[in-house]
Amino acid sequence: MPDQTVLLVEDNPDDVDLTLLAFKEVGFTHPIIVVHDGSQALDYLFGRGTFAGRNKADTPVLMLLDLKLPKVNGIEVLRGMRADPLLKQIVVAVLTSSNEEREKTEALKLGTNLYFRKALDFDGGVTIARQLASLIPS
Repeated sequence: MPDQTVLLVEDNPDDVDLTLLAFKEVGFTHPIIVVHDGSQALDYLFGRGTFAGRNKADTPVLMLLDLKLPKVNGIEVLRGMRADPLLKQIVVAVLTSSNEEREKTEALKLGTNLYFRKALDFDGGVTIARQLASLIPS
């Protein structure tokens, strides 16, 4: 069985660090691929651009997606991936600081599986990481 990869789509380096540390704290050992904007996320998912040659069939089992991203926002990433039969199987957890109900509604309509407000501290990050890690069998 290929590695059960997680794709983290986050442009804020502090949020990336907090997320990675929180997953480490809960003993998560699966690979976490980090991309920093929506365009990179789509390139990774579709195996194009700098990710050309990546086996598209080896898709992440979980994507952690911010909504407020440079180049292509999280809603557009969702729209693009949910149109693909293979990619729409990925569990998507939105991690956002946005309070906009319209964005949450749109993300859920596009098939977001889980929706979290970003943790404000390490303990909150660990709580979220523990919930997300439990979705992936060891």
